[in-house]
Amino acid sequence: MTKATEKLFNKMKRQTGKAIGDFDLIADGDRILVGISGGKDSYLLLHILEALRVKAPVKFELIAVNIDSGFPEYQKERIEHHLKQHKFKYVMAKTNSYQIIEEKLKPGTSYCAFCARLRRGTLYTQAEELDCNKVALGHHLDDFIETLLLNQFFGGTLAAMNAKLLADNGKHTIIRPLVYVEEADIQEFSDNIEFPIVNCSCPVAGTEEQKRYEMKLLIKELTEKIPEIRHSMIRAIGNVHPRHLLDRQLIKRDDTI
Repeated sequence: MTKATEKLFNKMKRQTGKAIGDFDLIADGDRILVGISGGKDSYLLLHILEALRVKAPVKFELIAVNIDSGFPEYQKERIEHHLKQHKFKYVMAKTNSYQIIEEKLKPGTSYCAFCARLRRGTLYTQAEELDCNKVALGHHLDDFIETLLLNQFFGGTLAAMNAKLLADNGKHTIIRPLVYVEEADIQEFSDNIEFPIVNCSCPVAGTEEQKRYEMKLLIKELTEKIPEIRHSMIRAIGNVHPRHLLDRQLIKRDDTI
């Protein structure tokens, strides 16, 4: 690792450590499932959490879990080789999600959304079987603000992601420690380190991401005029003033006080 690459890694590690402190993401005794998709974000998350774990004042465990949805030509062997090479504890979870999607997907519904629900369910099942109380996902700063814009522009809601929340099953806590890390930094580090990137190999890969891509372009364009816009937007998500919004339920609640 070159000095420049190491400096970049340390920068992202500090940002992750700050997020862990700000949102109380990791506690003593935690057993954390780290979702590994084969993408740059989840690889980085695992490596940073491991680097933090070694020197952390609290004790916690990490178990990397990859979900194989059964798509043809999915190169899970490359992911497993990387995990084994770096001596991570890991589980390669094989599922029949591809078959289920092909049989059950209703016309006009989202392929990716259905797949994500199945994958999420498998992660929760693995967390239960591995006795993990938390599930760490690799969503970064750009994911948070893109989701905010997507919900505003296309969903009519003022919502993004949460760095820490109770999972749908009511048993596990989802954490997103890369909330302060920019995608551009992750990409640069990944290119330098040459992570073994593996795409999901699903038959519709990339076809349902157009709206998110448009948000990326919008943010990129705005950044040229407002360099700090990403950090301003992530601060805005955590600096909400409900009384200055148009949520009628909040207004009714205020009226009763």
